[in-house]
Amino acid sequence: MDAPGPYLSADKRRAVTVSAVVDIAATQNPADITTAAIAKHMNVTQGALFRHFPSKEAIWRSVMEWVAERLLARLDAATTGIGSPLVALEAMFNGHVDFVSEHPGVPRMMFGELQRAEVTPAKRMAETLMRQYGERVAGWIEKGKAAGEIAPETDPRSAAALFIGIIQGLVMQSLLTGDPGHVRRAAPGVFHLFRRGIAILP
Repeated sequence: MDAPGPYLSADKRRAVTVSAVVDIAATQNPADITTAAIAKHMNVTQGALFRHFPSKEAIWRSVMEWVAERLLARLDAATTGIGSPLVALEAMFNGHVDFVSEHPGVPRMMFGELQRAEVTPAKRMAETLMRQYGERVAGWIEKGKAAGEIAPETDPRSAAALFIGIIQGLVMQSLLTGDPGHVRRAAPGVFHLFRRGIAILP
């Protein structure tokens, strides 16, 4: 990564820091990422880093905020102008798959935060993201039931949990095998199975 340079504004410097953490997390266990490693990646001193963040935890919270903002925006953009709930769900699914494929450090950060025993601002942000994501999926499930596309006995919360869990499972398999392309290759087939499980078949 190129050195950010002294001319960057405080907001831009914070954004570059978040980007650095996401980049490092793509190849390193997030729990092992130190502020020294972040500063080295950015070609700045730790002192420069802490002029914009009071603590490492503040950096992690900013990363989770970045993830939440961009992932939810990606999902909302994917469904804009789509009338069919089933088509919207597929667009959301593909949008999420594209997002984690473009930012492989993100799922590592999410898994790491959600597994932490202690409650931290970053963990609360990750939990909020999962709740808001689930609400979006459940909302489309409800619309699908009303439109006659989705089986009336489908429980929106359960379907949302399965939807998110499928992507998490694909990501976990990708991490275990060290094959970043696995998520994209497997996505069409697994979404097809999900769709068959909730759709009203002709």
